[in-house]
Amino acid sequence: MARPTAQVLTLLELLQSGGIRTMAELADRLGVDGRTVRRYVDHLIDLDVPVEAVRGRYGGYRLAPGYRMPPLMLSDDEALAVLLGLVAGRRTGLMTTAGTASETAAAKIRRVLPDRLARRLDTVLESLAFTAEPGEFAAPQTVVLLAIADAVRHRRPISIRYTAADGRRSERTLHAYGLVAHSGRWYVTGADPEIAEDRTFRLDRITDARTLPGSFEPPAGLDPAQRVLSGLAKAPYRHEVTLRIQATAEQIRARLPASVASVEELPSPADGDRQTEGWLRVELRAERLDWLPGVLASLDRPFVIERPDELRGLVVALADRLANSARSPR
Repeated sequence: MARPTAQVLTLLELLQSGGIRTMAELADRLGVDGRTVRRYVDHLIDLDVPVEAVRGRYGGYRLAPGYRMPPLMLSDDEALAVLLGLVAGRRTGLMTTAGTASETAAAKIRRVLPDRLARRLDTVLESLAFTAEPGEFAAPQTVVLLAIADAVRHRRPISIRYTAADGRRSERTLHAYGLVAHSGRWYVTGADPEIAEDRTFRLDRITDARTLPGSFEPPAGLDPAQRVLSGLAKAPYRHEVTLRIQATAEQIRARLPASVASVEELPSPADGDRQTEGWLRVELRAERLDWLPGVLASLDRPFVIERPDELRGLVVALADRLANSARSPR
């Protein structure tokens, strides 16, 4: 009976990632039943790939310790995609503290490319520009990133050592819901069971991560990315700003994304007053206010500043400068 080669290779990739893979996990990832998984394993064994069966409650399959795969074979398109991904990841800050790993991996792939493709790729790389320069962002440790990712996947509690922005150090337990990459930084969001609150941490400020016994169930309908964006919008800053804007949420989000501001509908008045229809309340926190008048002007929608008073003065000053410039002769 013919075996689908793509599925067998996918099984090999799963086993190559390390650790013991249970029968249920492999069947789910491959979209087949347990009997088919065993056939695929037998096929790998026929190809002299040392797959070991591990018995017991947490048993499954794994590759024999010390086994090394043959040299990686990639098509031209695959090599180009991998190399561009490595370069883009490094330049946009989405890397670990082992920053040289992406460079050495890219160099190895670059060496095996055909000369014609290598020259074309060099042309692409020379013409690329990135808004984030390498080294602009602090990067997490590889061991921390992998430990947290494993805890997220298997829903295991994890102990982390964290250094806050003010230098305070703490050790806490986290039920990690997911990893999120945002604006060149890595974040982990989850619940702190000791205080029964959701928390978000920057990975580059975590110095150690250890998986703990037990398990947990994440909330239904969980969206880790949205949790991180909401957490960033509510982080403590020097100024707390509250606005009312007559616009749609989409119009506001075009200028004030979820990582900057929260948007909510105004409650309907009990007396049936319709003057609040179409108005939304916007709240945000900022270290500086000088950028907000320009954003409000670019919205080109009616707005009311509830706080702080300092922002009113900045908006008036911008309006005066614009009016004076418009009236000035050529």
